[in-house]
Amino acid sequence: IWKDGQLLTASLTEKLLIPLLTKLSNLVPEGGIWMNTQRPEWNDANNALVGHGLSMVTVYYIHRYLQFIKDFYGRQDLQEFEISQESAAFFESIYTVFNRFSNYLDKGFTDKTRKEVTDSLGLAGEAYREQVYGKISGRKVSVSREHLIEFIDLAISFIRQSIQANRRKDSLYHAYNLITLKKSGYGIEYLYPMLEGQVAVLSSGFINPREALEILNSLRNSDLYREDQDSYLLYPDRNLATFMDKSMIEVKRMQKSGLLKKLLEIGDRSIIQQDAEGRLYFNPEICNANDLRSAMARLNNPAVLELVKEEKAIFEIHEEVFNHHSFTGRSGKFFGYEGLGSIYWHMNSKLLLAVQEIYYKAISENEPEQVLEGLKSFYYDIKEGLGTKKNPEKYGAFPTDPYSHTPAHKGAQQPGMTGQVKEDILSRFGELGITIQDGSIEFNDALLDQDEFLKDPASFEYFNLHQRKEHLKLSKGSLAFLFCQVPIVYSLSRSNGIHVQFNDGSSEKIEGRKLPVSLSRKIFSRDGSIRCIQVKFGKK
Repeated sequence: IWKDGQLLTASLTEKLLIPLLTKLSNLVPEGGIWMNTQRPEWNDANNALVGHGLSMVTVYYIHRYLQFIKDFYGRQDLQEFEISQESAAFFESIYTVFNRFSNYLDKGFTDKTRKEVTDSLGLAGEAYREQVYGKISGRKVSVSREHLIEFIDLAISFIRQSIQANRRKDSLYHAYNLITLKKSGYGIEYLYPMLEGQVAVLSSGFINPREALEILNSLRNSDLYREDQDSYLLYPDRNLATFMDKSMIEVKRMQKSGLLKKLLEIGDRSIIQQDAEGRLYFNPEICNANDLRSAMARLNNPAVLELVKEEKAIFEIHEEVFNHHSFTGRSGKFFGYEGLGSIYWHMNSKLLLAVQEIYYKAISENEPEQVLEGLKSFYYDIKEGLGTKKNPEKYGAFPTDPYSHTPAHKGAQQPGMTGQVKEDILSRFGELGITIQDGSIEFNDALLDQDEFLKDPASFEYFNLHQRKEHLKLSKGSLAFLFCQVPIVYSLSRSNGIHVQFNDGSSEKIEGRKLPVSLSRKIFSRDGSIRCIQVKFGKK
């Protein structure tokens, strides 16, 4: 509600732009989207990254989003689109920043120029927030279609440059990075590879089919592959430091701090302590840099007061010991709940769907047979690793039930209707080869496993649109499923063709594998006029 009880409305263009501009205002070039909003991303096991974490995962999906809206506006007849005055100012501010720094796209960014871009984008976002959290004008302005597409192209250039900068030497891609804040500029530190990053970049629309094969080969040979489950971990498993070792100060680090050496010498245990075996530790009451600063402020021994004023290395030593900066959350310390050694089943299903998309992209781009076969092989390898392909002993639960994750030390955990179910439904329809182009339904058996076709005749029972049970007799060499509650029967034949049977007893034959728009609309509208569609695929 805006004012005087009126509803504040926004156009589709504005609704598409706002989430994009908001994310772009947090872009750290070559690092990712700065996660500074106190909210985790998809993977909440990494929620400790909020504050100093940079998400390349979001950058990969922004690339996909930008391609989508560019295609959308490229097909529009309208030349002007209405958005609010506040959003228009935000749009122009981001556009201005990108234009100003576009000459760095070829040569890359230094810490100094990266800071300049990040700060400029952040100020644009801040100005927008102050406007919309304050008094909204209610005024609308127009932005041209041409200007929109120019902005999208420029944004794509910045996003692609960041993606290219995050390709690792092993052909995998970084998922999350860390920002290091210095007066001279903003640096980037890299974390270990994560499955989420590979799925996101494969889904981004940036990767061509041949590079996708490189990523999949590297993924299969990486520490992310878990052989006992034929599947992939969220992040590489590793050994954690023991309780006695994780907070120990190495002697060589001690040498950097005159204050620590003096405190040890005079026996002051308020900051540094030594155990019976001579090992050195920070006082266990000191949990973070603020605690350390407070402990230093309480020092009143004349022997250390001057050292306190000059001390610089102690905070660096504290961070080196505890490495708070790279703490990801439970993903780096826990062994369950998507922690170390865990398979997260939803992400493996997202990987399956991403590979399927790349496979169909390879077909559309007429990639050679070896590329298609390679992608298809990886697709079915990933599918074999999912729970539905395992017995209860290996899966650790009922294989047909969706579960959250499988830790290294026990079977599948946390049953529930996870996001995996959505991805598996989408990938199944992709296997069945149903695509919709310009309102027409097309059938494709390129990814379908021909072992699924019946070895013997059978009956297919289903409920029709009126919830009445019906059945079809299926012959050997066929399979059946429902699409919009209409039975679709596939069978192998000498040539391609479609046979549509109507409920009034009439029928229609169509050459090829594509239904006309008129018949496709009958299926989408669920008008009940079609009894069955038989699709014949020429044997390969």
